[in-house]
Order: sequence, then C-alpha cells, then structure tokens
Amino acid sequence: MKGNFEFRTRKSNRSLWVIECIDPNCNWRLRALKIVPESTKFVIRKNVGVHCFSLLNRNANHRQATYVVIGEQVAPQYVGVEKGLGPKGVQNFARTKLGAQISYYKARMGRKHAHTLIRGLPEQSFHILLSYFHMLEKLNLGTVTRIEVDRDSRFNLFVAFGVVIRGFRYMRKVVGIDGTFLKGQYRGILLVATTQDGNGQCYPLAWGIVDSENEDAWTWFLTQLKEVIGDTDELALISDRAPSIKKAISTVFEKAHHGACAWHVAQNIKNKFKCADIMGSYWSTVNSYRCEDFVGYMTEISHRYPRVAEYLENEVGFEKWFRCHYPGLRYNITPTNMVKSLNSMLVNARDFPYVSLLDVIQEKMSKWWNDRRIVAMAITAPLTLSWESEFRPRFAQSNGRHTLQLNPVTYHVKCSELEGVVDIFNKTCTCKEFDIDKLPCVHAIVAAHHAQVSVYSLVSP
Repeated sequence: MKGNFEFRTRKSNRSLWVIECIDPNCNWRLRALKIVPESTKFVIRKNVGVHCFSLLNRNANHRQATYVVIGEQVAPQYVGVEKGLGPKGVQNFARTKLGAQISYYKARMGRKHAHTLIRGLPEQSFHILLSYFHMLEKLNLGTVTRIEVDRDSRFNLFVAFGVVIRGFRYMRKVVGIDGTFLKGQYRGILLVATTQDGNGQCYPLAWGIVDSENEDAWTWFLTQLKEVIGDTDELALISDRAPSIKKAISTVFEKAHHGACAWHVAQNIKNKFKCADIMGSYWSTVNSYRCEDFVGYMTEISHRYPRVAEYLENEVGFEKWFRCHYPGLRYNITPTNMVKSLNSMLVNARDFPYVSLLDVIQEKMSKWWNDRRIVAMAITAPLTLSWESEFRPRFAQSNGRHTLQLNPVTYHVKCSELEGVVDIFNKTCTCKEFDIDKLPCVHAIVAAHHAQVSVYSLVSP
C-alpha cells in the first residue's frame, strides 16, 4: 500500500488465498495456505515480491485502502486517549503512514471502526454491564449500582462509587444535579449529581444514564440517589428550572430544600428579556448576604427592568435563588458550575459505548482522588488550602478594628464599611456572612481575638 501498488484476489476460500498485481503484465503475486484446518493463521508458500509494471500505473487512491484497513492501522492512536485523531487527522495518517489518499467519508468510517476495535460495539456494552457492575461492587466496597428496563423498554442505569458515598458524610450537603446528551449509537442522557469537597473541588456523587430527560427518568435517578445520600432538612438540591426536575425533587425528597441555579436564571434573563446590561445588578443581588442589600439591588432592577423583577419574584421565587431568603443551607457553594465542568470534561467521551464511558469516569475520578490525597497529606494548616486562602484576606482586614464587648459571647465590632454584632457562641453576625457561609467573617475574627478564642473553632464543618 505504501508503494501505491494495487492487487486483486484471484482465489480465496477457507484454506487458500491467492492475490496478484492488478496489472496483468506484472508478475507480482502471493500465495498463502492455512497452517492446519482448525487454525485461523495462514503461511505464505509463494511470494513474487517485485513489481514490473510502469510507475505511471501506481494509484494513491488505493483500492485496498478500505475503511476497515484504515481503522485497523489507525486504532493504536486511540488507545489510552479520549479524543484521538479526527477525520482530517486520519486522512493525514493514511497519507503519511500508508501512502494512501482517502476521502473524508472513508476517514470518518475508518475512525469509527478504530473506535469499535478499541472500545467494542455499543451492543456489547449492554451484554457486559451486569458483569461490569458486579466487579465494581466487588472491588470498590459499598458501590451502589442499578440497571432497570421498564415495560416500555426504556433503559435506566445508576452508579455511585463506594469511596464517594463514604466521603459524602464529611461534605457540606449541597448537591447540584443536571444532565447532558450522549452522542453514541443509542443516545440517551447522562445524569450527574455532584457537590464540592472541603477544598472547593468537584466531588461527583452519582452518575446515571436514562432514555430521555423527563419527570419519570429524574424520579428514578433521584430515588436511587436518595438511597445513597439520604433525605434531611440540611440537604440542598440545586438545579436548573426544568419542570421535570422540580416535580421529581418534590416527589422524592420530602425534607430536602430545592434551589435554583443562579447561572441558569441569569441565562434565562438574557435570553428572555434581552438585557445583558442588567447582569451586574443581578449578580450583586445574588451575592448579597443581607436582606437590606438585597432590597436595594432589587429596587434598582425594578426601576430599570420591571419585567425582570417580576420574573425573579413570581416565576423564580426569591427563596429559590437568594441567600437570605433560602430556607436551607447553601453556604457559598455553586455546585451547578461543578456539573457544567463535569459535562465539559466528558465532551469527548459522550459518543463512547456505555462501559467505555464509565471507564473514563472511573479513571478520571481515581486520578483526582489520588492527586487530592497527595495534596491533603502535605497540608499542615487546620483548614484546606481553599479555606485558608479565604481566611487570609479577612485576617488582614481585621487589624485595627474597634471592639465593644456587650456580654460574655456578644461583641460589637465597629469599622468604616459595615459594623457587625457577633455572637461567638451561636456563630452569627449581623452582616450575615458568618451565618450563611459558616466561615468567620471579619467581625467574627476580631471578636474571636478579643475573646481569646481560636478563630478555627468558629469554622463549621
């Protein structure tokens, strides 16, 4: 093929293969026989390996450069990688490595065949899923897996790794949920539930694959998730405002609180009302801690865009997205951003067969957990790197603040920007940062120093 010599098959059966040059005047030929009848291997018995026709008869559009041959040759390029060569890359590979000029379509088909050789057929994934899940449960103790096919032949899959389930007890109970489209032969929707670890990093809790993103699918996924993480009034579930998710959460979780993703709300505002210039005021409203500040920003939005203010109050609901009105604990966590990061992380694996997709997820999570373990082992401070970086600016701002002790646990901290009354026993401050983030604000740090209390003891789990 590299020499652009084409051949044709003169005879082919189960025990004999004879090929010859496509030019009848050329003596090049090869004859191979099967070693033994039961074998699949052939041995070359005759080979006339020199071509004797004109070089003008060479053809770069080689007839033997089928997509199957191209796929077999390019397959090693996809081992251990998610994306690998695209169709144009396959064309370049065929030209430089094989000396063949192939069309874009043949390159795309060759790439598809290479994927099949490395990752198997989509149908094969369904056949080995039960065995795959059995080994997951055996090797990662505590892993929860579910496979269900309903009466309408709709396929549902759920997996939560045991190590993740055990670690969730130490996490703040704010969980983001979302879904993304899969692009493989059988399509489907990849669902994910995630939170943040103590260092503010992605902590995927559970994964699911369902037929489509509807109320039944979400109800099934959340039912499995509830068995893993429980249902308490400390739990916050954050999602976009899709009606199917909202109904499923209200059906499955009786105690947990549901919140709207502020980023999705912002996108809805820009798309629905075409007012991107209001985003500064909107995010100031989202990030404000005190109801007084919230009212001020909302008044500004009402004057400029009354319809946006009405949308935020009546359709979204203040209790769904504003910190001060939220009935549960959201801290300063934005888990839906984490979900988007996970979806983008898997963008190249979304057309893989299901087992290969789960392999990618497992491999990435294993790497993350090991990398984070190494970082955690090197930490000598009481808090994680993320929390320590939050603390340092607050320590710097606390210098020189005047403090008035009101009683054994209450302090009035005065400053030029905003005064605060701190209760170090109940871990509250009138600025509300201490109450919501559960991390000492500047006022609380000042009060802790005055009371000779370790500021780290005021950090909530």
